[in-house]
Amino acid sequence: MAELLIAIAVFLAAHVLPAATGLRAFLIRRLGRHLYIAAYSLISLAAIAWVIAAARAAPYIEFWPPGRVTSLVPVVAMLPASVLLAAAAFEPNPLSVSIRSGRPDAQKSGLALLLRHPLLWAFFLWSASHLVANGDLVSVILFGSLSVFGLAGMKLLEGRARRRLSAADFAAVTARTRGGIAERLARVRPLRGLADLGAGLLLYAVLLKLHGPVIGVDPLAWFL
Repeated sequence: MAELLIAIAVFLAAHVLPAATGLRAFLIRRLGRHLYIAAYSLISLAAIAWVIAAARAAPYIEFWPPGRVTSLVPVVAMLPASVLLAAAAFEPNPLSVSIRSGRPDAQKSGLALLLRHPLLWAFFLWSASHLVANGDLVSVILFGSLSVFGLAGMKLLEGRARRRLSAADFAAVTARTRGGIAERLARVRPLRGLADLGAGLLLYAVLLKLHGPVIGVDPLAWFL
């Protein structure tokens, strides 16, 4: 269990410290954004692999038994999570996590407009739903800490953006996600929205297909 806690701490630190200490900005200036993202992605994947290996090696202590109802939670939650992930992955977002830098283009706005922090909400839906589905001590520690990290990251990143951007720029980017769902959907370009939805559905299908071979658990096993 100690290895799991250390692995989670390293994973979280790798996602917090570079931006908080200025290391991220320094490395982007020295390496360029694309090279930095590539290196950062490799480090993140290595950290995730360590977390998964440590979780598998930890003792199993059950809090509630897995079953059809709890297994249904991630099957349902991962559909909107996949759409949000696909929609937001390459959409510039000065307020939150984004692969692309720069300002969003109003003429190319997609479903990422539905939430101010779409990638982090996708991350939260993934982690929280898997906590419910598993119900053991390792899952509570792992997915619980990641869920809190996702929610806390929204507030942290928004505060950082408020300090980084001018008052006018901050107001402009936050205005894109103001209002109710109907207002936000009205700002979405139809073709871009359909492309985001299609990419999200494809990602969802791929995740369902690969979950068993890669993770060792078939998410649809309770329903077949």
